[in-house]
Amino acid sequence: MSDDVETLAQTLAQIVGPQHVLTDADVIGSFTVDWTGRWRGRAAMVVRPGTTAEVVAVVRACRASGVAIVPQGGNTGLVGGSVPGERCDSEVVVLSLIRLDQLGSVDPAAGQVTVGAGVTLAGLQRHLVASATGLSFGVDLGSRDSATIGGMVATNAGGVHVVRYGGMRRQVVGLEAVLPNGEVFSRLSGLAKDNTGYDLPGLLTGSEGTLGIVTAVRLALVATPARRVTAVVGLDSTAAVVDAVSALRREVPSLEAAEVFYQEGLDLVCRYADLAPPLPGTWGAYLLIDCAGPDDGVVDELAHWLDSSGIDDEATAVATDGPARRRLWALRERHTEAVNWLGVPHKLDVSLPLSVLAAFVTAVRHTVTLVSSDATLIVWGHAGDGNLHVNVVGPDPENYEVDDAVLRLVADMGGSISAEHGIGRAKVPWLHLTRSDSDIGAMRAIKHALDPTGFLNPGVLLP
Repeated sequence: MSDDVETLAQTLAQIVGPQHVLTDADVIGSFTVDWTGRWRGRAAMVVRPGTTAEVVAVVRACRASGVAIVPQGGNTGLVGGSVPGERCDSEVVVLSLIRLDQLGSVDPAAGQVTVGAGVTLAGLQRHLVASATGLSFGVDLGSRDSATIGGMVATNAGGVHVVRYGGMRRQVVGLEAVLPNGEVFSRLSGLAKDNTGYDLPGLLTGSEGTLGIVTAVRLALVATPARRVTAVVGLDSTAAVVDAVSALRREVPSLEAAEVFYQEGLDLVCRYADLAPPLPGTWGAYLLIDCAGPDDGVVDELAHWLDSSGIDDEATAVATDGPARRRLWALRERHTEAVNWLGVPHKLDVSLPLSVLAAFVTAVRHTVTLVSSDATLIVWGHAGDGNLHVNVVGPDPENYEVDDAVLRLVADMGGSISAEHGIGRAKVPWLHLTRSDSDIGAMRAIKHALDPTGFLNPGVLLP
């Protein structure tokens, strides 16, 4: 650590307290590698402010010292957006926001709540249950226990309920953030109508910590469903899944999630987690359906659809109680950790028009085999919104041939190279595939206007 950085560390210790400035290399290590293990870098220290005022002071001190900041929430990202890059100078500060864990009172009249950026999704869910207001949060993720609200805003996270509620951008009705110059932007009133100029909260949502550091968020809430039913259906193909989801959208208003996974993924999860398969035999594709509503009508609604669709009983597993539903959901939600069990994956979160989803699944299998004949390919995703998670294990983490081939295939088929994880560091070289020169130029102009020196999250999102 240079003398200048040592001086900065002392200054930051005066701001946040010495116990919240971490400089030990072994301790810092967990903050400088992402969840997949593929993206890692170096940092001089980790700083954990506990208030917005402390974030302001940290930003101003780092800026005055010429030391860049990498904002970090729960560090559950999968594209390297919350860790320093390998090429970053070691004199980078990771700004951990996990101490910004304030939970505001639930506003039942507005159906809103304000929380700190460091609150985890599971923490928010527990807070809403304890409030006894009959309100809950519409976004849900498998990483709920560690993913933070600020990180979810920064990446415009989607999750399993997008088919009904949309992603994070739709839930954000107010935002507080510290800008790169150390000023605080705060718009937390949560007004249903406020047509006064640019939508800055919308701009910061999905900006991956490159335009500002989110410190607090006001969120829209939804009525808590009193009844839920989950089903796993075995179908012949991805095309059959797309047709089924299209029918569900039209005929089952209580539809809350529609997830797809395949035999190789199911076999892996069952082997890794010692779970039983949900159905006898093997199927071309599995569709997990979740419906939620105020009463038992949701069970009848789904049962009627299954009957009218002519789906055989042997191709269906239905659960209405909590433990049984969780067992079915585990078959889908544990895909991520099961893949990591195999090795360091190439994780390619993409979205496609639903009209080409089936063709893409066929094509991506062929594409991956051509690039790496011995690779293991596991695909799953959110069938309701065309978001697939393409995971390839086998190629060296530093070999980008499979990433290039898959992302070019996505672009050729009219899709997006990132559906909900962001660009991070992982996908910067391919941003041009689905964003035009004018798009990227406009994003650069916005970045330059707010952060002309590239002080926040250098190397993320933009080349």
